[in-house]
Amino acid sequence: MSPHYEIVIGWLYPKLMSTYGDRGNVITIQRRAQWRQFNVKIVNLDSEATPEDIKSVDIIVGGGAQDRQQELVMRDLIGAKAEAMRQKLDNGTPGVFTCGSPQLLGHYYEPGAGQRIEGLGILDLVSIHPGENTKRCIGNLVIEVTATKLARDLEEMTGTKPYLVGFENHGGRTKLGKVEALGKVIYGLGNNGEDGTEGAFHQNAIATYSHGPLLPKNPFVADWLIQTALRLKYQQPILLKPLEDELAMQAREAMFKRLKVNLSNVPQPVGAS
Repeated sequence: MSPHYEIVIGWLYPKLMSTYGDRGNVITIQRRAQWRQFNVKIVNLDSEATPEDIKSVDIIVGGGAQDRQQELVMRDLIGAKAEAMRQKLDNGTPGVFTCGSPQLLGHYYEPGAGQRIEGLGILDLVSIHPGENTKRCIGNLVIEVTATKLARDLEEMTGTKPYLVGFENHGGRTKLGKVEALGKVIYGLGNNGEDGTEGAFHQNAIATYSHGPLLPKNPFVADWLIQTALRLKYQQPILLKPLEDELAMQAREAMFKRLKVNLSNVPQPVGAS
Protein backbone atom coordinates (compact mmCIF):
# COMPACT_ATOMS: atom_id res chain seq x y z
CA MET A 1 0.00 0.00 0.00
CA SER A 2 1.26 3.44 -0.88
CA PRO A 3 2.74 5.44 2.03
CA HIS A 4 0.98 8.62 0.92
CA TYR A 5 -1.99 7.86 3.17
CA GLU A 6 -2.14 9.98 6.30
CA ILE A 7 -3.97 9.40 9.57
CA VAL A 8 -4.73 12.38 11.83
CA ILE A 9 -5.42 11.27 15.40
CA GLY A 10 -7.36 13.64 17.62
CA TRP A 11 -6.33 13.11 21.26
CA LEU A 12 -9.11 14.37 23.53
CA TYR A 13 -7.76 16.51 26.39
CA PRO A 14 -4.55 14.50 26.94
CA LYS A 15 -3.55 16.32 30.13
CA LEU A 16 -6.95 15.96 31.79
CA MET A 17 -8.16 12.63 30.45
CA SER A 18 -5.30 10.13 30.45
CA THR A 19 -6.06 8.16 33.60
CA TYR A 20 -5.02 4.50 33.78
CA GLY A 21 -2.62 4.60 30.84
CA ASP A 22 -5.19 5.27 28.14
CA ARG A 23 -2.52 7.11 26.14
CA GLY A 24 -1.56 3.59 25.11
CA ASN A 25 -4.52 3.61 22.73
CA VAL A 26 -3.08 6.64 20.93
CA ILE A 27 0.36 5.05 20.75
CA THR A 28 -1.04 1.78 19.41
CA ILE A 29 -2.90 3.46 16.56
CA GLN A 30 0.13 5.60 15.78
CA ARG A 31 2.58 2.70 15.69
CA ARG A 32 0.38 0.31 13.73
CA ALA A 33 -0.20 2.98 11.12
CA GLN A 34 3.51 3.84 10.94
CA TRP A 35 4.50 0.17 10.63
CA ARG A 36 2.43 0.17 7.44
CA GLN A 37 4.28 3.27 6.20
CA PHE A 38 1.37 5.65 6.72
CA ASN A 39 2.02 9.22 7.80
CA VAL A 40 0.62 9.97 11.25
CA LYS A 41 -0.20 13.30 12.86
CA ILE A 42 -1.48 13.74 16.42
CA VAL A 43 -3.64 16.77 17.26
CA ASN A 44 -4.37 17.61 20.89
CA LEU A 45 -8.07 18.39 21.16
CA ASP A 46 -7.80 20.45 24.34
CA SER A 47 -8.66 23.93 25.56
CA GLU A 48 -6.44 25.49 22.90
CA ALA A 49 -8.02 23.53 20.05
CA THR A 50 -10.56 25.10 17.70
CA PRO A 51 -13.66 23.60 16.07
CA GLU A 52 -11.61 23.41 12.87
CA ASP A 53 -9.02 21.28 14.68
CA ILE A 54 -11.78 18.85 15.65
CA LYS A 55 -13.08 18.75 12.09
CA SER A 56 -9.58 17.96 10.77
CA VAL A 57 -9.04 14.64 12.53
CA ASP A 58 -9.64 11.12 11.18
CA ILE A 59 -9.79 9.21 14.48
CA ILE A 60 -10.72 10.50 17.94
CA VAL A 61 -9.31 8.97 21.13
CA GLY A 62 -10.53 9.85 24.62
CA GLY A 63 -9.40 8.43 27.94
CA GLY A 64 -10.53 8.29 31.53
CA ALA A 65 -10.60 11.11 34.06
CA GLN A 66 -11.49 11.94 37.63
CA ASP A 67 -14.73 13.81 38.32
CA ARG A 68 -12.98 17.19 38.67
CA GLN A 69 -11.18 16.78 35.35
CA GLN A 70 -14.41 15.76 33.60
CA GLU A 71 -16.06 18.92 34.87
CA LEU A 72 -13.21 21.05 33.52
CA VAL A 73 -13.44 19.35 30.14
CA MET A 74 -17.17 19.93 29.85
CA ARG A 75 -16.78 23.62 30.72
CA ASP A 76 -14.52 23.90 27.68
CA LEU A 77 -16.21 21.49 25.27
CA ILE A 78 -19.25 23.61 24.56
CA GLY A 79 -20.71 25.65 21.71
CA ALA A 80 -19.02 25.30 18.35
CA LYS A 81 -16.50 22.77 19.65
CA ALA A 82 -19.26 20.51 20.97
CA GLU A 83 -21.14 20.80 17.69
CA ALA A 84 -18.00 19.92 15.71
CA MET A 85 -17.52 16.82 17.88
CA ARG A 86 -21.16 15.83 17.42
CA GLN A 87 -20.97 16.22 13.65
CA LYS A 88 -17.78 14.16 13.42
CA LEU A 89 -19.17 11.22 15.37
CA ASP A 90 -22.62 11.36 13.78
CA ASN A 91 -20.99 11.35 10.34
CA GLY A 92 -19.00 8.20 11.09
CA THR A 93 -15.57 9.36 12.23
CA PRO A 94 -14.18 6.35 14.11
CA GLY A 95 -13.01 6.67 17.68
CA VAL A 96 -12.41 4.90 20.96
CA PHE A 97 -13.60 6.49 24.19
CA THR A 98 -12.71 4.96 27.55
CA CYS A 99 -14.32 5.31 30.98
CA GLY A 100 -14.80 9.05 31.53
CA SER A 101 -15.06 9.89 27.84
CA PRO A 102 -18.25 7.88 27.20
CA GLN A 103 -19.81 9.58 30.21
CA LEU A 104 -19.08 12.92 28.56
CA LEU A 105 -20.64 11.73 25.30
CA GLY A 106 -23.81 10.71 27.13
CA HIS A 107 -26.59 12.91 28.50
CA TYR A 108 -25.05 13.42 31.94
CA TYR A 109 -22.88 12.00 34.70
CA GLU A 110 -23.86 12.28 38.36
CA PRO A 111 -20.78 11.98 40.59
CA GLY A 112 -20.86 10.48 44.05
CA ALA A 113 -20.59 14.00 45.45
CA GLY A 114 -21.16 17.31 43.73
CA GLN A 115 -23.20 18.62 40.86
CA ARG A 116 -24.42 16.71 37.82
CA ILE A 117 -22.06 17.08 34.86
CA GLU A 118 -24.01 17.61 31.66
CA GLY A 119 -22.73 15.70 28.61
CA LEU A 120 -22.91 16.22 24.87
CA GLY A 121 -25.91 13.94 24.40
CA ILE A 122 -24.32 12.16 21.43
CA LEU A 123 -24.87 8.76 23.05
CA ASP A 124 -28.25 7.89 24.53
CA LEU A 125 -26.94 6.92 27.96
CA VAL A 126 -26.63 8.27 31.49
CA SER A 127 -24.03 7.51 34.15
CA ILE A 128 -24.63 7.75 37.89
CA HIS A 129 -22.24 7.13 40.77
CA PRO A 130 -24.25 5.39 43.54
CA GLY A 131 -22.26 7.12 46.30
CA GLU A 132 -18.81 7.30 47.84
CA ASN A 133 -19.45 4.25 50.04
CA THR A 134 -20.37 2.06 47.06
CA LYS A 135 -17.84 -0.50 45.90
CA ARG A 136 -16.12 0.38 42.62
CA CYS A 137 -16.25 -1.88 39.57
CA ILE A 138 -12.64 -3.04 39.37
CA GLY A 139 -11.07 -6.03 37.67
CA ASN A 140 -10.38 -7.85 34.45
CA LEU A 141 -13.03 -7.67 31.78
CA VAL A 142 -13.89 -9.90 28.84
CA ILE A 143 -16.71 -9.07 26.45
CA GLU A 144 -18.19 -10.51 23.30
CA VAL A 145 -18.66 -7.72 20.75
CA THR A 146 -22.36 -7.62 19.86
CA ALA A 147 -22.66 -4.18 18.19
CA THR A 148 -23.92 -5.29 14.79
CA LYS A 149 -21.66 -3.33 12.43
CA LEU A 150 -18.51 -3.64 14.52
CA ALA A 151 -19.01 -7.37 15.16
CA ARG A 152 -19.50 -7.96 11.43
CA ASP A 153 -16.46 -5.89 10.45
CA LEU A 154 -14.16 -7.48 13.04
CA GLU A 155 -15.27 -10.98 12.12
CA GLU A 156 -14.58 -10.16 8.48
CA MET A 157 -11.09 -8.89 9.39
CA THR A 158 -10.12 -11.68 11.78
CA GLY A 159 -12.11 -14.66 10.58
CA THR A 160 -13.70 -15.32 13.96
CA LYS A 161 -16.23 -13.97 16.43
CA PRO A 162 -14.67 -10.96 18.22
CA TYR A 163 -13.97 -10.95 21.94
CA LEU A 164 -12.19 -8.15 23.77
CA VAL A 165 -10.12 -8.32 26.95
CA GLY A 166 -9.42 -5.33 29.17
CA PHE A 167 -9.50 -3.96 32.70
CA GLU A 168 -12.25 -1.88 34.27
CA ASN A 169 -12.00 0.58 37.15
CA HIS A 170 -15.03 2.84 37.55
CA GLY A 171 -17.42 4.03 40.21
CA GLY A 172 -20.17 5.21 37.87
CA ARG A 173 -22.91 2.93 36.61
CA THR A 174 -24.07 3.46 33.05
CA LYS A 175 -27.55 2.76 31.74
CA LEU A 176 -28.12 2.65 27.99
CA GLY A 177 -31.11 4.13 26.20
CA LYS A 178 -31.58 3.50 22.50
CA VAL A 179 -27.86 3.37 21.78
CA GLU A 180 -26.48 -0.06 20.92
CA ALA A 181 -24.27 -1.80 23.49
CA LEU A 182 -20.67 -2.47 22.47
CA GLY A 183 -20.87 -5.98 23.81
CA LYS A 184 -22.02 -8.62 26.26
CA VAL A 185 -20.06 -9.24 29.46
CA ILE A 186 -18.38 -12.65 29.61
CA TYR A 187 -16.23 -11.85 32.64
CA GLY A 188 -16.44 -8.75 34.84
CA LEU A 189 -19.13 -6.16 35.51
CA GLY A 190 -19.35 -3.86 32.49
CA ASN A 191 -21.69 -0.88 32.37
CA ASN A 192 -23.46 -1.44 35.67
CA GLY A 193 -22.96 -5.00 36.91
CA GLU A 194 -26.66 -5.74 36.43
CA ASP A 195 -27.81 -6.02 32.82
CA GLY A 196 -24.77 -7.74 31.27
CA THR A 197 -23.98 -4.93 28.84
CA GLU A 198 -20.61 -3.26 28.31
CA GLY A 199 -19.94 0.00 26.55
CA ALA A 200 -21.84 1.49 23.65
CA PHE A 201 -21.40 1.82 19.89
CA HIS A 202 -22.55 4.74 17.76
CA GLN A 203 -21.82 4.92 14.01
CA ASN A 204 -18.09 4.09 14.23
CA ALA A 205 -17.44 5.28 17.79
CA ILE A 206 -16.51 2.73 20.46
CA ALA A 207 -17.38 3.65 24.05
CA THR A 208 -16.12 1.33 26.78
CA TYR A 209 -15.12 0.98 30.41
CA SER A 210 -12.25 -1.25 29.30
CA HIS A 211 -8.81 0.11 30.08
CA GLY A 212 -5.74 -2.07 29.73
CA PRO A 213 -5.24 -0.07 27.54
CA LEU A 214 -7.83 -1.60 25.23
CA LEU A 215 -6.01 -1.45 21.89
CA PRO A 216 -2.64 -3.03 22.82
CA LYS A 217 -4.56 -6.00 24.19
CA ASN A 218 -6.85 -6.14 21.14
CA PRO A 219 -4.73 -4.83 18.24
CA PHE A 220 -7.25 -5.89 15.59
CA VAL A 221 -9.56 -3.14 16.95
CA ALA A 222 -6.82 -0.57 16.29
CA ASP A 223 -6.58 -1.91 12.74
CA TRP A 224 -10.34 -1.57 12.36
CA LEU A 225 -10.12 2.08 13.45
CA ILE A 226 -7.31 2.76 10.97
CA GLN A 227 -9.01 0.96 8.10
CA THR A 228 -12.35 2.62 8.78
CA ALA A 229 -10.74 6.06 8.96
CA LEU A 230 -8.85 5.57 5.69
CA ARG A 231 -11.92 4.31 3.86
CA LEU A 232 -13.93 7.30 5.02
CA LYS A 233 -11.18 9.80 4.27
CA TYR A 234 -10.09 8.53 0.86
CA GLN A 235 -13.36 6.90 -0.26
CA GLN A 236 -11.51 3.78 -1.39
CA PRO A 237 -11.93 0.06 -0.54
CA ILE A 238 -8.75 -0.04 1.56
CA LEU A 239 -7.56 -3.28 3.19
CA LEU A 240 -4.67 -3.34 5.67
CA LYS A 241 -1.71 -5.68 5.43
CA PRO A 242 -1.52 -7.98 8.46
CA LEU A 243 1.16 -7.36 11.08
CA GLU A 244 3.01 -9.87 13.24
CA ASP A 245 0.78 -10.05 16.32
CA GLU A 246 1.75 -13.44 17.72
CA LEU A 247 2.87 -12.06 21.10
CA ALA A 248 -0.31 -10.02 21.51
CA MET A 249 -2.43 -13.06 20.68
CA GLN A 250 -0.45 -15.18 23.14
CA ALA A 251 -1.06 -12.55 25.83
CA ARG A 252 -4.79 -12.65 25.12
CA GLU A 253 -4.80 -16.44 25.33
CA ALA A 254 -2.91 -16.32 28.63
CA MET A 255 -5.46 -13.91 30.07
CA PHE A 256 -8.39 -16.05 28.96
CA LYS A 257 -6.78 -19.05 30.65
CA ARG A 258 -6.06 -17.07 33.80
CA LEU A 259 -9.68 -15.95 33.99
CA LYS A 260 -10.86 -19.49 33.18
CA VAL A 261 -12.85 -18.27 30.20
CA ASN A 262 -13.72 -21.34 28.13
CA LEU A 263 -11.49 -20.99 25.11
CA SER A 264 -13.53 -23.53 23.16
CA ASN A 265 -16.29 -20.95 23.21
CA VAL A 266 -13.99 -17.96 22.70
CA PRO A 267 -12.10 -18.37 19.38
CA GLN A 268 -8.95 -16.28 19.05
CA PRO A 269 -8.58 -13.60 16.37
CA VAL A 270 -5.59 -14.25 14.14
CA GLY A 271 -4.93 -10.64 13.11
CA ALA A 272 -6.14 -8.31 10.38
CA SER A 273 -6.11 -9.56 6.85
